[in-house]
Amino acid sequence: MPKYFGTDGFRGKSGAELNADHAYRIGRFLGWYYRHGDQKPRVVIGKDTRLSSYSFEYAVAAGLTASGADAYMLHVIPTPGVSFAVRQGDFDCGVMISASHNPFYDNGIKLVDANGEKMDDATLERVEEYLDGSIPELPFAQGEQIGRIVDYSAGRNRYTGYLISLATNSFKSLKIGLDCASGASWMIAPAVFEALGAKVSVIGANPDGTNINQGCGSTHIERLSDHVRRAGLDVGFAFDGDADRCLAVDEHGEVVNGDHILYILAKSLREQGQLAHNTAVVTVMSNLGLFRALDAAGIRYDVTPVGDRFLWESMAQNGYRIGAEQSGHVILSKYATTGDGILTAIMLTETMLQKKTTLAKLAADVRMLPQHTQNLRVVDKQRVMENPQILALVKSLSENELSGGRILLRKSGTEPVVRVMVESDTQEACERYANLVISRIKELGLHE
Repeated sequence: MPKYFGTDGFRGKSGAELNADHAYRIGRFLGWYYRHGDQKPRVVIGKDTRLSSYSFEYAVAAGLTASGADAYMLHVIPTPGVSFAVRQGDFDCGVMISASHNPFYDNGIKLVDANGEKMDDATLERVEEYLDGSIPELPFAQGEQIGRIVDYSAGRNRYTGYLISLATNSFKSLKIGLDCASGASWMIAPAVFEALGAKVSVIGANPDGTNINQGCGSTHIERLSDHVRRAGLDVGFAFDGDADRCLAVDEHGEVVNGDHILYILAKSLREQGQLAHNTAVVTVMSNLGLFRALDAAGIRYDVTPVGDRFLWESMAQNGYRIGAEQSGHVILSKYATTGDGILTAIMLTETMLQKKTTLAKLAADVRMLPQHTQNLRVVDKQRVMENPQILALVKSLSENELSGGRILLRKSGTEPVVRVMVESDTQEACERYANLVISRIKELGLHE
């Protein structure tokens, strides 16, 4: 498995765990790796709105051009926009500068291949070998072989146009709220929904480099809930920093999460005869309420580890059409190879209009069990996951205390963090049992 690149890219504090030299060297490697003969590689680059994204963006471009590749700059664009641009523009690969839902002082570098899919582990390991100095220093391009930087505004426009083209209904009858997290969607999302005719009310659309995800977006959806209620809107959609996630708010201000969204869209696909193999893809963190609703609806499901790359692997291997995480990563394989928050919002709105009903009614069949997740920074994630005392406690609580509920212990793919998730009949019970597991980890001295 890659050393620096987790389930969602190379991520860390800007200027520390991840700095502009890393970005430059990643660009250097990609420009060399994709060069074949005299043909210059073509690589597309996007970014979100955090301060460090500007230096990282141009550091990657400098590395690419120094190795003889042409760098096409999309500038601020959602992560799925980079994936779309790679596929549509016949690029060798794509780079997205973003730490997604993390605070502004973190950043990340995500790589996608020529198919717009997450880069394979073998290539990422080669990148890491170069970062660690295991690969000899690469030659610089000279003369006419030096690459150039291209302002690729056409790529942003094509992505925006593509999203608009997916809607088959006019949104003129709807008042729609958007929370853009002061992130990558802040220009494109309002433009798309306005073009579709909706009366749009936008919050979280004033990025200053430091306010991405700050009290807004899908990680702080209470702000959109309040906005929808106060403004009397029909529905609201909240994106994360790079807009590959979408959570929704119904007309009452109630949250409609990724589990609800998967159920609504999977059921709609089946009614249209488009739910391949009558199967949706979910993760181990999906709520038991979703599993019960899918069972009642007669829809099968494939369960994967947490991470949208695992959703996509299952979908690509088996021909499934939809997969989703509770956090709002929703992949619709007919339209995209990655989660796309704006696309998800469009399809939910389409479903409301086609069924002539509200989002609250569409989500009503999924009755969520109380769920509580606690995160703990640890010295060694794997030691925690394999500790016999911790595993015995989780097993004992699951079998003897949680009637109809469950405990899941898992490690973060991007941080030195373990997550304890508990589902039970009451919120109080969820918090109590999560605290028991967290306390045991601390007693054993495995936390930071």
